[in-house]
Amino acid sequence: MLGEVSVQTVSIPHTLLKLPGFYFDPEKNRYFRLLPGHNNCNPLTREQLQEKEREKQRNRMIAEDEKPTKKAPRRGLNTSLLLQKRHLGLLPRNSYCRMIHEVKVGSMRRHKLEIQSTDSSNPNTDNFSLIVGDSACERVFTVNDVSHGGCKYGIMNFSSSSQGSLSVEMCDNLYFTNRKVNSICWASVNYPDSHVLLCLVGVVDTPGCVSLLPASLFSNSNPEQPGMLCSFKISSAWSCAWCLNPQFDKTFSTGLSRRVIVKDAETGRTQTYSAGSDVLAQQFALRVPVLFNGCRSGEIFSIDLRQRGRRDQSWKTSRFHQESAITSVRVLQDENYLLAADMLGQIKLWDVRVTKAVQEYKGHYNEHAYLPIHVNEPEGLLLAVGQDCYTRLWSLKDGHLLRTIPSPHPAANDLIPSVVFSSKLGGCRGLPGLLMAVKHDLYYFPYNTDYQEGGEQQAIL
Repeated sequence: MLGEVSVQTVSIPHTLLKLPGFYFDPEKNRYFRLLPGHNNCNPLTREQLQEKEREKQRNRMIAEDEKPTKKAPRRGLNTSLLLQKRHLGLLPRNSYCRMIHEVKVGSMRRHKLEIQSTDSSNPNTDNFSLIVGDSACERVFTVNDVSHGGCKYGIMNFSSSSQGSLSVEMCDNLYFTNRKVNSICWASVNYPDSHVLLCLVGVVDTPGCVSLLPASLFSNSNPEQPGMLCSFKISSAWSCAWCLNPQFDKTFSTGLSRRVIVKDAETGRTQTYSAGSDVLAQQFALRVPVLFNGCRSGEIFSIDLRQRGRRDQSWKTSRFHQESAITSVRVLQDENYLLAADMLGQIKLWDVRVTKAVQEYKGHYNEHAYLPIHVNEPEGLLLAVGQDCYTRLWSLKDGHLLRTIPSPHPAANDLIPSVVFSSKLGGCRGLPGLLMAVKHDLYYFPYNTDYQEGGEQQAIL
């Protein structure tokens, strides 16, 4: 009829209709009011929704990781294709080995390890805060936060069986302290990895210190007497490093607030260097006695120990900057290159000769945490655990992100995993893979897909 108007009703999906200050829950099919911050009357906040979404993402990734077949780390990368290219002479041996490791990293699956202890009445219920493996990866130094305050530390021994399983045993002696352990490194005083060097932060009634402890101190069953046990009172110690260069083989360093101390563990001789900022990360080069330091200001500088007598700052043999506080530095086998990570989540590979970043590894997440990075050059891998509790593995050569491993536990600032990666976990005949400590649990991600848990061999028909 003339004058009638036809009106069509258009249904708009709730997911496309965004109302300011409201959140639509698809499960309950209704809107909820959002309030800023945390509110007792209405606990639904934007922060909680983001946390809920992150937990959903973590669960999805864990379910994906449990599948027998996983996504290849690179498009079209698989073992059969690599082997075919190798036989045809299209792939050099070094490239073939590196890519095979990348395929193995992509197929790693999580296994929980049971920690054996002589004291079975005292199970480990304290959260891991740090684990550091020795050079042979037969032992791992552990630091656990104690619920009533402070922390405890000790050593775990690893061994692999001929059946293809990994076992771990906690040493008898554990040490307790009311101070926080800031930094750890293994020290070679009498023989490789004979000692452990620790930085302990001072508390109200107890000053900070740097302690050099024999590894044999942590085991009652070892008849060997401690070779050296010493402690130096130092306030606000952030980092430490041990020198393996033969010219200064009993020397260690400590990064402090606006200075660096280099000390001879036998003679006690000390050299102090001024720095413009807190020194949060350190590592010595091996071929030459040069110490690399990373600062809160983002500066990275090196000290040549052979130039001790100079009063000016000409001992700074190289100097360059990143945009935020440096949390970790790692010198590569080719000591012209250094890896550095900062609190903006940036990881860069630097050419020390020209003080220029030549590679960047994207995807790492960090805002303010003191997080290390790990390098395994034989496999061509770089590892880092982010503040979001994800463990990421990159190709050291080209920066490609190969794998992102979610934490087995919900993400929290006090539950960031600590990891050790080795091609011989458990000794020279050990098993390659990733060791992860989170909460009070220990997990192992082996390279080999037929890994046997607990030494139980499956029957083959």
